[in-house]
Amino acid sequence: MQAPIRRLLLDILKPIKGPSIVDVARSIASLPGIDGVNITVKEIDVDTITLSMTVEGASIDFDMLQRKLEELGCAIHSIDQVVAGKRIVEEPKLEE
Repeated sequence: MQAPIRRLLLDILKPIKGPSIVDVARSIASLPGIDGVNITVKEIDVDTITLSMTVEGASIDFDMLQRKLEELGCAIHSIDQVVAGKRIVEEPKLEE
């Protein structure tokens, strides 16, 4: 059995004409295995909005998440962080 995915940090492209980020967040949060979603607008272009999306849950089904995003007209531009395993491991903060 594979270790469950607990957190994903995704860079998403969403068309300007399409669902609002509120609707995107609600749709993603309603998927099984997902406990919460955080969406931040990073950039707005003529045709697209670049979003940073953090998804957390007990067991995230990446394929289902990707399909739902595609249904909403969104595309995953990059996967910037994946946390998997029995628990969420935070990155250590380095002292400056």
